[in-house]
Amino acid sequence: MRRRIGLDELLEKAPVPAPAAPPSSAPQRQREPQGHALRTEFEFELPRGYVDDEGTLHRHGAMRLATARDELMPQIDQRVKENPAYLSVVLLSHVITRLGSVTDVHAGVVERMYATDVAFLQDFYQRINSEGHTLAAVTCPHCDGSFEVDLAGGRLGES
Repeated sequence: MRRRIGLDELLEKAPVPAPAAPPSSAPQRQREPQGHALRTEFEFELPRGYVDDEGTLHRHGAMRLATARDELMPQIDQRVKENPAYLSVVLLSHVITRLGSVTDVHAGVVERMYATDVAFLQDFYQRINSEGHTLAAVTCPHCDGSFEVDLAGGRLGES
């Protein structure tokens, strides 16, 4: 009979390799220039906004880049096993770092968001984790002109 273990237990048991000291003759790795640091958190503004229990509207938030662990954890979550559509709720709750004054963004918060905002966050997640930016190419329906908009920022009509 096999014993099932969770991801946390598996990661705790994994051996951590000791860092090897580089030989003195090895070339030194070049550091990235100051202006090109990896951006790991992206701010956003929800189309509608999350209304908390006190009736406060929260529209501005931040999402961090997902790790492999963030994408693996929902796979062992019982709610996801019972309903695969719940995966995005769990995943978003792991990567949203704040939403207005709410700093504890958990699955219950994401569950109570409007569908429009959840769809926006799913697209935002895909963009920052796959493409590395928040820009979207769009076409004007009136003049057929093409341009880019930043999904992360500002009010409609602002650039």
